[in-house]
Amino acid sequence: MPSKTDRRTFLAAGGAAVAALIRHDLVFGSEANSRVRLGLIGCGGRGRWIANLFRDHGGYTIAAVHDYFPDRAEAAGTQFAVPENRRYTGLLGYRRMLDDGGLDAVAVESPPFFHPEQAATAVEAGVHVFLAKPVAVDVAGCRVIEQAGQKATAKKLVFLVDFQTRACPLYQEAVRRVQAGDIGTIVSAEAVYYCGPTWVAPADLDVKNPEHLLRAWGAFRVLSGDIITEQNIHALDVATWFLDAAPERAYGVGGRKGKTGPGDCWDHFSVIFTFPNEVILTFASKQYGAGYDDIGCRIFGTEGTADTHYFGTVSIQGKKPFPGGPTGNLYTDGAKTNIAAFYEAITKGDFSNPTVAPSVRSNLTTILGRMAAYQKAEVTWDQMLATNERWDFDVTGLKE
Repeated sequence: MPSKTDRRTFLAAGGAAVAALIRHDLVFGSEANSRVRLGLIGCGGRGRWIANLFRDHGGYTIAAVHDYFPDRAEAAGTQFAVPENRRYTGLLGYRRMLDDGGLDAVAVESPPFFHPEQAATAVEAGVHVFLAKPVAVDVAGCRVIEQAGQKATAKKLVFLVDFQTRACPLYQEAVRRVQAGDIGTIVSAEAVYYCGPTWVAPADLDVKNPEHLLRAWGAFRVLSGDIITEQNIHALDVATWFLDAAPERAYGVGGRKGKTGPGDCWDHFSVIFTFPNEVILTFASKQYGAGYDDIGCRIFGTEGTADTHYFGTVSIQGKKPFPGGPTGNLYTDGAKTNIAAFYEAITKGDFSNPTVAPSVRSNLTTILGRMAAYQKAEVTWDQMLATNERWDFDVTGLKE
């Protein structure tokens, strides 16, 4: 958005402020075997990677691309043979892309700060939305996504949030068994996200240049949500999925001691979440150093333990064991499964959009943990929601 004030207005109105700018006649009316005309919003590394998966699916045509940076839009446009007049740039290029029409859906792969306004604008425009996680960086943004998901259902649009673990049959079966009581009464749980350096910003980055910040968005909390929201959400999403609840309160700590170079994102978090029935989830993450890596979640019950690892295995040990197995290349296979599910929902007219509510819940869970860690104090779920926290990124000097 062109200014801080504009973004506040957008979030407060849930997208209504820009609705008048968008055409409302863009609806999917093709036969089931027709290709979905897809617009890509965000042409960085992951944007082009996932657009290639959409193309490989066979049910999509990459019909338009948008990125703030012309070099990225041109690279994606060339890669996917997009006409030059459908390659959009600047902060508001995605609006021009939607207003020009000819799209059935968009894939939003931009920095998370922009997800709420871009996804909500797409729904207002009458196109289906495939949204990368996290859905937002703040409480207000999560509420915009929640409202956009509900509006999408009312407008008979598909809105899918791309969590790879939720597309994995092994995870699905483990969750089903735990919720059916196979490990007895759940007493406690743990979730971890351990990895080496990620999002290393160039040493010569000018923190006063907003274009430099956009290039290295993963190193800055206002654009990414910090590591607990932008990356650690994978582990916390699995925990909230197993427990089928939002935490009631959290206490946390953390900091930045292992990372070097520009940026203000922390490199480690430790948070204790309390869920209903006094179920305790211990969470820890780190994003520095070398050695042990894992994205895992364990659920401990009176009769067994569910043990899951994003790059490993899923199983249950105890009185009712589930041997499970290896997850394989979940990063790619999960995205492929979600792309196929998105196409199927569009062509079959399934607008129930079941991924939105749990994705908002897990996103808010990360924000609760982040808020508690920043304050080094206990914060309740209700207190977090009451803040209606809004983060602002100063776009002064950026091109519209």
